[in-house]
Amino acid sequence: MVAVFRTRLGETIARSGLSRSAFAEAAGVDRSTLSQLLSTGNRRLPRTETLLELATVAEVSIDWLLGRSEVGGVRADIVAEQPRIEPGARTPDDERLSRWLVEATGTKIRYVPSTLPDLLKTDAVIRHEVARWDSTSPAQQIEISADRLSVIRETGTDMECATTVQTLEGFARGEGLWRTLDRRRRLHQLDHLATLVDELYPSVRWFLFDARDRFAAPVSIYGVKRAAVYLGQQYFVFTAPEPIRALIAAFDDLVRVAVVQPTEVTRLVRRLRDELAAT
Repeated sequence: MVAVFRTRLGETIARSGLSRSAFAEAAGVDRSTLSQLLSTGNRRLPRTETLLELATVAEVSIDWLLGRSEVGGVRADIVAEQPRIEPGARTPDDERLSRWLVEATGTKIRYVPSTLPDLLKTDAVIRHEVARWDSTSPAQQIEISADRLSVIRETGTDMECATTVQTLEGFARGEGLWRTLDRRRRLHQLDHLATLVDELYPSVRWFLFDARDRFAAPVSIYGVKRAAVYLGQQYFVFTAPEPIRALIAAFDDLVRVAVVQPTEVTRLVRRLRDELAAT
């Protein structure tokens, strides 16, 4: 086990791109301690506290470091966590997400919607998007979105939302899902977006990243308590710490590479609105 630990720790340090000194500092261990652990003459495993710090910094599981699992990094361990499957998800934004939002009041909510953020949509856009869904009605979905907006307004819950800039541009141009949504309703939605984005900031911060740089599946992350990934008619719900941390890290990466920051979104929305109005 010590030999496997030594090999795998060396691999993770190499993958991290950090020097041994930098890795040791990040893990809160002495450089000499790390060197001893990596020495071929070492015959002892580190203390539990040190092992936990090393695994956390390396973003791998302790089981993998010790050779008790062949699943490596935290992101890969998501598969092994056996998430709870919640079937019957009528839309990417059904009532369960509203309930989980209330439960997570006081924490940071991270949210990647499948289209535009649901709490920022007009009733007309919601009707257009779910009109053909067998499992929900537009009226139900409008109520769900209104409830989520009310929770945000009343509690001041801290929410970060990330979507592609192409989603917003595609909506303004009437592309894809919105190809048959008439120009008047798109103009109204853009006006509505500009108003709400200004009103809700800084409680709600909307980041736009470039789809050519990153891909992100629809997901809602409720503090460190729960994460729900939407996979079409069902959610994969994670409550274990490791997959939640991995999903948070993936979301925060979207924030880091955002090409439009929250303070710039309103300006972009208004420009797209003016371009649409001029056509």
